[in-house]
Amino acid sequence: MSRPLRLGIVGLGGATMSMLPSLLADPRVRIAGVADVDPTGRDRFAADLGVPAHDRAEDLAADPGVDAVYLATPHALHAGQAIAALRLGTHVLVEKPLALTVEDCLAVHEASRASGAQVVVGHTHAYDRPVRAIREIIASGRLGRVAMINSWYYGSFLYRPRRPEELDTARGGGILFNQVPHQVDLVRLLGGGLVRSVRSATFVLDPQRPTEGGHSTFLQFDDGAAASLVYSGYDRFDTDEWHGWIDENGRDRTPEHGAARRALRAAGGPDAELGLKAARGYRGLPQPPADRSGLHQPHFGVLLVSCEGGDLRAGPDGVVVYDDRGARTIPIPCDGPFPDKSPVLDDLYRAVVLGEPPVHDAAWGAATVEVCRAVATSARERREVLLEHQVPVDPAQRAALTA
Repeated sequence: MSRPLRLGIVGLGGATMSMLPSLLADPRVRIAGVADVDPTGRDRFAADLGVPAHDRAEDLAADPGVDAVYLATPHALHAGQAIAALRLGTHVLVEKPLALTVEDCLAVHEASRASGAQVVVGHTHAYDRPVRAIREIIASGRLGRVAMINSWYYGSFLYRPRRPEELDTARGGGILFNQVPHQVDLVRLLGGGLVRSVRSATFVLDPQRPTEGGHSTFLQFDDGAAASLVYSGYDRFDTDEWHGWIDENGRDRTPEHGAARRALRAAGGPDAELGLKAARGYRGLPQPPADRSGLHQPHFGVLLVSCEGGDLRAGPDGVVVYDDRGARTIPIPCDGPFPDKSPVLDDLYRAVVLGEPPVHDAAWGAATVEVCRAVATSARERREVLLEHQVPVDPAQRAALTA
């Protein structure tokens, strides 16, 4: 094997904490530095791993000992930090969304093309192993073409501890840039990527959390397939109930409808909420779970795909296939790190080290953001929105379109 890919970490919040077990377990990747505005977590992280620490993402990207940076920063910073890194020739793994506007996404894409440095947009639930397995079944053709994709998620998103900008849509808050990209990304992956139009309604149901917390959206693909997306983050019904009380990361949980609302109310106001949010940052290296019996595949609510020859559902332990023979499960063992984000690192490694174009590049990220922006436009103007910047799943097909 060639030398490990040297990755710098920018931002030590919840996204990095979720990614860290996979980073530490992957022999192809070595953490080579960290940048964060908070010196407490940053300096502890640097000491724990013996890596350089920086105040700014740009300084980390300029470090000759870093091949790529992982941007796990607030959404509004993604585009500027990515462009700065790409101009230095440093590859980029960036959290969703790639940016808050299509124009900024396209600027990142152009910076990647100009420099030759790769962009991988992750980690969305489109990387979950059951979703990838469904994509492989679709690509094989054995169930025929895709007709309908349904994605439904109900949970407690809006009542987890939030910073003020996370409740401000204009600054990338609410579900439109945090949760809807998961749904859009995975249905685009399964539907071929080319969404033709969007019709949506969004909902702000709590004036104390004044941002979109729910949506109901219909997507039409170029080939006639359709997707229905429903999301509610209001902590009442919970789709984990339909997964046998297995949570989004794939861990057994106790039924607790409304618990996030009650905990936030008991915390005692905005300052306490900020403290709870900060507590989710880096506090030390994660320890692998001692008991793996309650671990399953991650999910993003209920995902059901209807093809000509059968239906496919992402289950907690694999893919459930429903066809003329009945129902059967194609098992996918949970034997990697937990949470398992290694498929994201597979794409990053192939892109940076092997030179293979990733599916989730900047053009793909721009297309996902275009759909998310169209959700907002359609809801506000109560009309169907046609799209202009969609790209197919296969990067080779994209290259042919632009040749």
